[in-house]
Amino acid sequence: MQNTSLKQLSQYGQSVWLDYISSAIIKNGKINKLIDSGVLGITSNPSIFNQAIASGHDYDDMIVQLKEEGKSTFQIYDELTVKDIQDAADCFKNVYIKSEHNDGYVSLEINPKLANCVKEQIEEGVRLYKKVNRPNLMIKVPSTKEGCSVIEDLISRGINVNATLIFSVSQYEQVAKAYFKGL
Repeated sequence: MQNTSLKQLSQYGQSVWLDYISSAIIKNGKINKLIDSGVLGITSNPSIFNQAIASGHDYDDMIVQLKEEGKSTFQIYDELTVKDIQDAADCFKNVYIKSEHNDGYVSLEINPKLANCVKEQIEEGVRLYKKVNRPNLMIKVPSTKEGCSVIEDLISRGINVNATLIFSVSQYEQVAKAYFKGL
């Protein structure tokens, strides 16, 4: 197997993640090629899913089916995103195992509309973790004051967390404290 630049970065302790997901890259095998080239994880957020859903027709049949089943807009979004995250997590499973759980994660963001609501973020993080049901899932939580409480709680439950939107050393310190408290 070729020693790509991405694999060389990994030898220096750097894990390159793809900041994009779509059902197309999973179905057409592109995600597996990226993994083979050295991509070690993948992250997502509502904007990424919006781009994936709006950029083609890959989701059309599933959207129509879910709409015919009487699902709301949020329920349709939830089903589409959870399916993509599960499929991506399955693609990264071997990376997760071979790296002894250091890499191979797939990240799913809690609904940003809940950013100021600690209890609701925790409930949503737990719900998503259970619904996706993959050990290599990370729940993405913004590193706000409220988010640090969420990070602490989810970590205490054994849920993997991707703390996001860290813009300062003090914010990093708050996240680290929340992580250690959660442990």
